[in-house]
Amino acid sequence: MDVRTALRLVRRHWWIVLVTLMVAVGSAALITVRTAPRYVASVTFFVTTPSQGVTDAYQGSLFLQQRVKSYADLLRSDRLAQSVVADNAVGLTAGDVQRRVSTSTETGTVLLRATVTDTDQTRALKVTETLSAKFVELVENVETTGDGKASPIKIEVVGGPRVSSHPVAPQPTRNLVVGGLVGLLLGMALAVLRGMLDVRLRDAAGLQRVTGSALLGEIPFESGARSAPLIVGEAANSARAEAVRKLRTNLRFVDVHEPARVIAVTSALQGEGKTTLSCNLGIALAEAGWRVLVVDADLRRPKVADYLGLDGGVGLTDVLVGDVQVGDVVQRWGDKSLLVLPSGSAPPNPSELLGSKAMADLLLALRESADIVIIDTAPLLAVTDGVVVAVQADGALLITQQGKTSRTKVAAAARSLHSVSVRVLGCVLNMTKVTKADAYQYEAYRIAATTKPLVPAERAPAAHRGESGGVSGAGDRTQELSRLPR
Repeated sequence: MDVRTALRLVRRHWWIVLVTLMVAVGSAALITVRTAPRYVASVTFFVTTPSQGVTDAYQGSLFLQQRVKSYADLLRSDRLAQSVVADNAVGLTAGDVQRRVSTSTETGTVLLRATVTDTDQTRALKVTETLSAKFVELVENVETTGDGKASPIKIEVVGGPRVSSHPVAPQPTRNLVVGGLVGLLLGMALAVLRGMLDVRLRDAAGLQRVTGSALLGEIPFESGARSAPLIVGEAANSARAEAVRKLRTNLRFVDVHEPARVIAVTSALQGEGKTTLSCNLGIALAEAGWRVLVVDADLRRPKVADYLGLDGGVGLTDVLVGDVQVGDVVQRWGDKSLLVLPSGSAPPNPSELLGSKAMADLLLALRESADIVIIDTAPLLAVTDGVVVAVQADGALLITQQGKTSRTKVAAAARSLHSVSVRVLGCVLNMTKVTKADAYQYEAYRIAATTKPLVPAERAPAAHRGESGGVSGAGDRTQELSRLPR
């Protein structure tokens, strides 16, 4: 993975970075608040020995530098800690004193520094004072020769004991900065990891690779599409409507030598927007002057009639079982050359009904009665209905919602079509995210180019719900309806 890909994943999952950063900073602040303040008391010793002449002074200095290293360990010895506890009732054990004492030396010198860290400022100072006095006594006793001669080593206190007036820990600024840096780095790592583990389709290039078919369109997401899914009225001038028109153009030129007249629209899973796209594609084709027939072949969860405001009680299933003639149940929608065949009553055997000879004969008849037949089918991975219908069509259009469906499921859906030699016309990435720059550019172009609505305001309600409430009477059949078999 290169740096650009990692940054793109961080940008995509920015909320992970933000949450991790907030948690890290909050944890650092909590630790800082709950940590007891600590004070440091210190004392500095100077180690010396009598010398005569320059040579003796040089040799004595080397001797003392080696000696100082031993004295640093002596400051933390059990013997000294026990002496401190016995001489001063500080409420600590010898082990507590040893844990609070630390030493340091400066290379090339004979200076020895001892520090005592404690949460009690007064106790830190008392321990340091007692420690300095007892250390001098201990060195004299240890260095005294066996014949009673005085120690050749002399320890003098040259600094302290003194205690810090302010706590040395915790340090709020440092803790918050460190917590922020740790949170930022950890958040970026988690964002990259989440992106690497995310198997959902995120872009058009990935959809083309998985399906092995051409990308015919990208339909942008619009928040108002849930309440107003059709590209009529004000929505006719939206970016979503323009994307459907681009899909219409691309679909008509997929293969100019063998154009698809019966198109099955399907998806891998439920809820990816195939029904909405089927209706809008039919509207867009009708606006261009084509005689279009939309067939709701999703017999398990039919939605076409609901979206178009039509009566779906009688339709495809009733035609297939021979109860009615197709010309009696096809409904004209709006003032365009758009006809709709609803799903009809729910059958107990949808797959068998859609794969019957009656369905094949019906599609042959519909092919001769309309320029383009759009069939909304069931999802491919849920049931076999979609494949059964797609086999009988001229080609299939595979719809995938961005950021919802995994690559494996889309690949499985594409394989189910290819396995039965279905001609996949192309794929469509639905509900794509549009950048603010692209949205602003389209809006500016629309305002500049549009002088009046594409659909007159007084006709918009009728177009949205269908004329006469959506069901045409026998005496109101248009020329398109007269072409359908009875």
